[in-house]
Amino acid sequence: MREYLLTLCVTAAVTYLLTGPVRKFAIVAGAMPEIRARDVHREPTPRLGGIAMFFGLCAGLLVADHLKNLNEVFANSNEPRALLSGAALIWLIGVLDDKFEIDALIKLGGQMIAAGVMVMQGLTILWLPIPGIGTVLLTPWQGTLLTVALVVITINAVNFVDGLDGLAAGMVCIASGAFFMYAYRIWYGYGLEPAAPATLFSAILLGMCLGFLPHNMHPARIFMGDSGSMLIGLVLAAGAISITGQLDPDAMNLFSGSERATVHQTVPVYIPLLLPLTIIAVPAADFFLAILRRTWRGQSPFAADRGHLHHRLLEIGHSHSRAVLIMYFWSALIAFGTLAYSVNSAPLLIVLGVVALSAVGLVLLLLPRFTPRAPRWAEAFVPPRYRRGGVARSLARDAHEGVDAEATERDREPEPGQRTPVTSGAPAGPVSPAVTRASGVNGATALGARARLDRRGAESSR
Repeated sequence: MREYLLTLCVTAAVTYLLTGPVRKFAIVAGAMPEIRARDVHREPTPRLGGIAMFFGLCAGLLVADHLKNLNEVFANSNEPRALLSGAALIWLIGVLDDKFEIDALIKLGGQMIAAGVMVMQGLTILWLPIPGIGTVLLTPWQGTLLTVALVVITINAVNFVDGLDGLAAGMVCIASGAFFMYAYRIWYGYGLEPAAPATLFSAILLGMCLGFLPHNMHPARIFMGDSGSMLIGLVLAAGAISITGQLDPDAMNLFSGSERATVHQTVPVYIPLLLPLTIIAVPAADFFLAILRRTWRGQSPFAADRGHLHHRLLEIGHSHSRAVLIMYFWSALIAFGTLAYSVNSAPLLIVLGVVALSAVGLVLLLLPRFTPRAPRWAEAFVPPRYRRGGVARSLARDAHEGVDAEATERDREPEPGQRTPVTSGAPAGPVSPAVTRASGVNGATALGARARLDRRGAESSR
């Protein structure tokens, strides 16, 4: 465990320390695209954060290669070299896309080639465990197709969920944490060395995300871009492929006893395949809803809009940070709920716990819809938005009492759901000074003085 923790800490430290210089390089290189109508951030922010994450991956593999207990992973398996080769290729494609916006089909082809490179070096699915049947050996073509499909799906799922500051890195961090706990249990609990590469990959991935998150949390100073999102998606998929397709389930002595017990005991074998899908669960639902929504409107299924889940959380009234935390909650609930089901012999308790936490999550989702109102005798002691008459009535009362209504309106906090997105250029609508101050510090501060939104700009926009 100490060697894995050391590798994790080195990876996180290298990623964290390199992200600052990479941000300056991205600004100089012009990797700061214009703000689009569907974007949530309010100022141009540099990308190319995947550069720091890739060098963190290299540092983690280098340190692990020189540790006594982890050196055996490199001596007995070619999987770390296969991972590095595929990661380098997908990272280069992502860097080019962050800078030059390459075509989507070219990116898809690059993802398939990167997966093929890993397959050629031995990182592939050789067999699949099936309850009641046992291990089913796959032909080389079947294993290659299944491996490429899993890599491409995971990469695009991570890329798809990268819509808010810190969202993709945090969700992958949660998934990789649950994956590390499972892989380490297989490696240490069952004493199976083939599980060591997957444990190493998940520890490195956890370090990459933890090192990048402080720079990427709202307000983000830098985005990971496709160079980062595709990279961490590939590493996540590589760990699942390694422990599922390379580890012989018969070595775990699970197939014994009655047929019912055999089906129940084979659940841990499927967990590596399910854990990467936990990060796909939320974006996959968003993806299918987007297709239905756009088709119903007569638009192309690939037309961009602001109807994704994170956009809807903001429209409901959640702040940027709260929307990210809510999606963290659901990702952790699915990932660790799946993990708990694999190690606990009382699935009913786990199901009840997941249901209870899901109810809590639904309450959190709908919380802005239920704005608490203070009793009439306490209205004078609470902010206007908590008074029964609402903001307009409280402003009228203040004006009648001789209070400057304009100053009161200026000092109050914005109502939930009133955040107006602004693209580069003139503001698209009235923006309160509180929102202007809240949007303050992000990556564009290095370019010079930040444009201020004054009252005259708000008046003209009306």
